[in-house]
Amino acid sequence: MSPRSRPGPTRTAKTKHRGEEPPWKPTKEQLAAAGSLLIPDLLQPGLDVVFCGINPGLYSAVIGHNFGRPGNRFWPALYASGFTPRLFSPFDDHLLLGMGFGMTNIVPRTTATADQLSNDEIRAGGVSLREKVLRFQPRFLAILGFTSYRVAFDQPKAKGGLQTAAIGKTKIWVLPNPSGLNAHYQPADIKRVFEELRRAL
Repeated sequence: MSPRSRPGPTRTAKTKHRGEEPPWKPTKEQLAAAGSLLIPDLLQPGLDVVFCGINPGLYSAVIGHNFGRPGNRFWPALYASGFTPRLFSPFDDHLLLGMGFGMTNIVPRTTATADQLSNDEIRAGGVSLREKVLRFQPRFLAILGFTSYRVAFDQPKAKGGLQTAAIGKTKIWVLPNPSGLNAHYQPADIKRVFEELRRAL
């Protein structure tokens, strides 16, 4: 049975690099071979928020933790907005479950950039994500990426923030992609919109 089909916490899979003490950086050779790697979900029933990325990047897939590339603003945003008591690294992600937070992706497939995903693949990921959310029933699903949400949920005019659509009893909140390449949102902007979600809990 795969980690994605277990009913309890699903962060159980290990990569061959797990024996190294964090933090550590992938080699060029590891990054080049990362396309076949997957990151297990970090989920359990009844969470307050499940943060949902688009799909794993090469760097994240090699280290086995979401939002792993240095320069990604996800972990600083969690700390700045009050979700975490200190600045977590990607290697601290296992601590999120005990705080009521989880992690997943719309599409599990690893790519160098999200642009390598087709719209059909993102829509299929949206179907799987709905099933996952109905199974675990978090209070909020926070999707990190406007375009991916619009495609996956067929909401072409969706804005950020709380959405009118829901998945069962789970409310959907859309946040900007925290990648350092997203020039439309600076750190202060990302902190502000993350704070809006935290205040809604």
